[in-house]
Amino acid sequence: MPVVTFDYDDLIGLLGREVPLDVLMDRIPQIGADIHSFDRETNELSIEFFPDRPDLYSVEGAARSLRTFLGFESGIRRYEVTPSDVVLNLDESIRDVRPYMVAGIIEDIEVTDDLIRSLMELQEKLHLTMGRKRSKVSIGIHDLDRITPPFTFKAVDPASVSFVPLGKTERMNLREILERHEKGVDYAYILKDKDRYPLLVDSNGEVLSFPPIINGTLTTVTTATRNAFLDVTGTDLNAINGALNIVATAMAERGGKIRSVRVQGAYEAVTPDLEPRRWDVDVNAANSLLGTGLDAATMAATLGKMGYDAAPAGSKVAVLAPSWRMDLIHPVDIMEDIAKGFGYERFGHCLPTNQTFGSELTVNRAADVARQLMVGYGYLEATTLTLTSEEDQFDRMRLPRGEVVEILNPISEDHTCLRVSLLPSLMVVLRRNKHRDLPQRLFEVGDVMQGIRRRKHLAGVSISARASFTEVKSLVESVLRDLSVRFTIQPSAAGTYLDGRGADIVVDGSVIGSFGEVHPQVIVDFQLGYPIAAFELDLETVTAGKLDRVA
Repeated sequence: MPVVTFDYDDLIGLLGREVPLDVLMDRIPQIGADIHSFDRETNELSIEFFPDRPDLYSVEGAARSLRTFLGFESGIRRYEVTPSDVVLNLDESIRDVRPYMVAGIIEDIEVTDDLIRSLMELQEKLHLTMGRKRSKVSIGIHDLDRITPPFTFKAVDPASVSFVPLGKTERMNLREILERHEKGVDYAYILKDKDRYPLLVDSNGEVLSFPPIINGTLTTVTTATRNAFLDVTGTDLNAINGALNIVATAMAERGGKIRSVRVQGAYEAVTPDLEPRRWDVDVNAANSLLGTGLDAATMAATLGKMGYDAAPAGSKVAVLAPSWRMDLIHPVDIMEDIAKGFGYERFGHCLPTNQTFGSELTVNRAADVARQLMVGYGYLEATTLTLTSEEDQFDRMRLPRGEVVEILNPISEDHTCLRVSLLPSLMVVLRRNKHRDLPQRLFEVGDVMQGIRRRKHLAGVSISARASFTEVKSLVESVLRDLSVRFTIQPSAAGTYLDGRGADIVVDGSVIGSFGEVHPQVIVDFQLGYPIAAFELDLETVTAGKLDRVA
């Protein structure tokens, strides 16, 4: 989870009141965070915020939330947005490159070292989380007084434009930036296979930014900056609007005045748009979910502590939510804030009314036995993420794509679904450890999803110059023998294995796993260079009714 570090005195200054450190340390976790550390020498407080609250990724956002939570203010923090005559033109050429951009202006702001540090950290955290490493959202902040509107966002030939990027003193064209600049190398994958690259310029042709890679040196924000131009580009219009609102309001917390920009061309908009969003929360549904007996007026008051405008409306609560709250996608999210505003410490506790005796699930005993066996065979246990990608699960394993449980809002392109197999995850571990000595032998006991059902699997891989079908066949036979499982094998048609060197494991007429020598193309796709023998089996099936004999 993102860890945000800021100066304690800076936080107190933004709160507008003296709050003892012990009080903050006690109350901050109640808004959805964990205290990471406090350095008494540097006076720095580090807080680990939950990923669903990007509006808290800065000291300004944290202070805004704490002011209402601690009772210094109530309801939505209002920011005035005045129109400007600045126009952002979106050229049609950007549609297939980076289709969306929004913008805003912050005037009359005193840029301090604290603000620069906070903005840099806020950008970094937003890029990493909701921005999916800049592929979905990227943010630029510029000194407005050094450029001349109107601005144009367009796609250009990579060799046709050059400028001095941040961190450098020489001019580079866009292709050179991707090849030679540190940020260009890191984020070049976003523009892979693109014939033209996105560029933001002013009316004189001066380059503000090469999104999502790097800004130009010309518009660097310093302590001398008094007026700032914000641009946010990306592939999701809702996400970039939310990011713009978060950054703009953070700067407004420092005294800046927000002015809007008219976006025209590929689509029309006036941004930033800070109008609150309307929600209706059912009182009975909220009480049922929370186990409380609160009336509508009490719920409205608790939401006021969480930075909402709320009022009773019969059997419902009419709620206005801030535009920077990107985490709100369902009334349940607001019900959670009712619980926070009411206070988790007020929910009380009770002892169980029935005395029962628990016992270990059969599948968990199976997992423990399997671990002991694999360690005895000389394998090292690995634990990997359940989240993965369809590319790893199917494409790199030379398998046709099948049914998966997809993630609606994945944090990165590497975590878009729940895994259906353990082997790809172990192959990734081998790839990340290919600089280590061979042989390497790994296994994992973990959960996979088959349709909507969760199953526990056992998988193992062995990489070395001598890894072979014979090695893995002996291993599988030993495992199944020690688990007292009767089985047969038959040739496998899975593309993961070499033809003639792969086999399916059959128990009671059903295929419950496979093993073999991994196909060279799979090895290449995972950037490995030695033979691999692997197996995977459904641990629940092979041990059903048989574990008592080996436990």
